Amino acid sequence: MEPTRVSHAQRALRSERINKLVKVLSEGVYEREHTIKLCLLAALAGESVFLLGPPGIAKSLIAKRLISAFESSSYFEYLMTRFSTPEEVFGPLSIQELKDHGRYVRLTKGYLPTANVVFLDEIWKAGPAILNTLLTVVNEKTFKNGSDIEKVPMRLLISASNELPDQDSGLDALYDRMLVRIFVNRIQDKQNFHSMLTVGTPQEAHVPDDLTISNHEYEQWLSELDSMPLPDEVFDKLYQLKTMLEARHNDAKQTLSADELYVSDRRWKKAVKLLKASAFFNGRVKINALDLLLIQDCLWNSPESRLIVRDVMREFALKHAFNQQQISQTIEDSRQTLDDIQQQIEQDYVMSVESEPGTGLLRKGKEGFKANFDDWRPHSVGNAHNLVKLVLLQSNQSVSEHDKGDTRYVFVAHTDLVNMISHGGGNVYGYVNHNPNLLSLKFALDGDSRLVIKDIANRSVLLSLVTYAGLDGEGHQTWHNKANSAVDNLMNMELLLTKVRSDFHGALPHNFIEPELPTAMEASLQQLAQSLNDAQQTQKKRAQRIGFLAKFFAE
Repeated sequence: MEPTRVSHAQRALRSERINKLVKVLSEGVYEREHTIKLCLLAALAGESVFLLGPPGIAKSLIAKRLISAFESSSYFEYLMTRFSTPEEVFGPLSIQELKDHGRYVRLTKGYLPTANVVFLDEIWKAGPAILNTLLTVVNEKTFKNGSDIEKVPMRLLISASNELPDQDSGLDALYDRMLVRIFVNRIQDKQNFHSMLTVGTPQEAHVPDDLTISNHEYEQWLSELDSMPLPDEVFDKLYQLKTMLEARHNDAKQTLSADELYVSDRRWKKAVKLLKASAFFNGRVKINALDLLLIQDCLWNSPESRLIVRDVMREFALKHAFNQQQISQTIEDSRQTLDDIQQQIEQDYVMSVESEPGTGLLRKGKEGFKANFDDWRPHSVGNAHNLVKLVLLQSNQSVSEHDKGDTRYVFVAHTDLVNMISHGGGNVYGYVNHNPNLLSLKFALDGDSRLVIKDIANRSVLLSLVTYAGLDGEGHQTWHNKANSAVDNLMNMELLLTKVRSDFHGALPHNFIEPELPTAMEASLQQLAQSLNDAQQTQKKRAQRIGFLAKFFAE
């Protein structure tokens, strides 16, 4: 972990400094700021970059700009061809050394082995002698010069090409070590294109001394990066992303080759170092889930696989990076639990109505309806006696304009209720909750021959007849416990959402990630918070109603 002597304020200043450095390096380079950000981050992590894109789009300019980020840095640039020789890249042989001592020693000053920033264009055109030596340089940061092993001070290798290495070319090992892979396109914006044509682009950036990274700082920062931990919760997210990517790769095997989809363990390990650098230079002491978005520029091998990786990363960012899917699933599970309880209550206690043939002179040939009142329990309201009590089984608005609040139960005269049911519905005067005023109530039969009452929005609400048997206490307690557990789960999700939103906002602003995806993530978290709030209010009311159900039947 970063030494405790580095205060929060010092870390914030370092982050601000890196952000200012990126802006200076990007001045006058149109639509390349994100590429420069990633190249600088790769340099600070000691990793290599591969730029894929057509010729003439300022790939070399990006590398030249990075020189100015470092104190007294040296630069080497070379355009590879199939005729390139090791002497042109690693330095010519010393004739004097060969003559005097019989040793093959290269004069490396001014060539790749002594450069801090290296740009190799059209890298795949180089021959095996160059590429094999380069593999050792990139992998071990050393160069075998004669019998001596020289340390290579290279902080950043930027390679570029308008093509990928051919399959079975033997270049997989070198390509795999180029961790950050960026597709660089032509300038798209009209105004930027106009400025590029008329204003021009300076070849070098003029970085103030207070922004330049000293040699001591660079070495110290690399050491501190190595000691930064990978938190368990971030590892779990990283492994989840890996699993998602492998699953998508399995789906894409019919259209893409295995090489296009392969991600080595080495590259995953190197990617973690990039994540550490991202956290470190954003002023944090540990990796945040938001840093994981950078991996989308590390895991593709071809333009086609790049699209897959970016699609998976978007799904991960919007559903899993900050536990969005877990919270959404809990909301859905809570709703489903209460739906299941509600369905069971309605199934067990709803008042069903049966049809019967018409009888008597006036109703001959007409269908009538009846309900079972064998065990009904009489109630009284004021001076009115022999009333039937009907409990509303669903959440609802009031059933009368003259009574405020939700209706829990109603009382109607037994004879009026029987008569109304026989006619298949109609208006009956009765009492609502404990309101002593006689109110007009509208009843009907639904499509499943169940008795319903209409609320003021004309919605049908199922009813249950209160009998001497009452409500099954054990069954009701089970429902009550399940409903409360569902509501408790929502409360736990509120705590989780509060934490993950704090973690998310704690990683903003981010110096190295394009804003489009974090903006979409912010919108998704806000929407999730609203959904959770709505679910809590709705499900809490439903759970309370289930809890009070025994009371409604007993009163």
